[in-house]
Amino acid sequence: MVALWLALAFVVVQRILELRLAQANLRWALSQGAREYGREHYPVFFLLHLGWMLGWLLEGLARQQLSPIWWLWLAVFVLAQGLRYWAIQSLGRYWNTRIIIVPGAKKIAGGPYRYLRHPNYLAVALELLSLPLIFNAWITALAATLLNAWLLLTVRIPAEEKALSTYDQT
Repeated sequence: MVALWLALAFVVVQRILELRLAQANLRWALSQGAREYGREHYPVFFLLHLGWMLGWLLEGLARQQLSPIWWLWLAVFVLAQGLRYWAIQSLGRYWNTRIIIVPGAKKIAGGPYRYLRHPNYLAVALELLSLPLIFNAWITALAATLLNAWLLLTVRIPAEEKALSTYDQT
């Protein structure tokens, strides 16, 4: 299944480039006196995404067929990518895969942040759901989506909201 391998290559390259951007942004933020929040939960999200990639690859290889509505899931995936890169562009140097607060900075209120509190998390949630479903990997889609939602709602977003509240105090 060529499409499966192309999708995997796309996601791996995307993740590597995003991690490089996050590292560059982290170096800049730290040079500005930034502080990291929620460091202890970061590896869990890394493992979630790695498991997600392996899950839909293996499940897709086992099923050997696209979803009957693969085009719909592809459209959701493409729209999620648009939202993700709109969020990244809107945050500029402040975008990161980690929770980083730069002293003296202001909350970003433009771009998708004008409409949503956490647009990047919505983009990732849509991605975790839609890409596996293209390849009929519904078990991976369900498991990754539920685990991601639980981690976001109970761990990541509370940690980020606590960190963002420091902006309200300045």
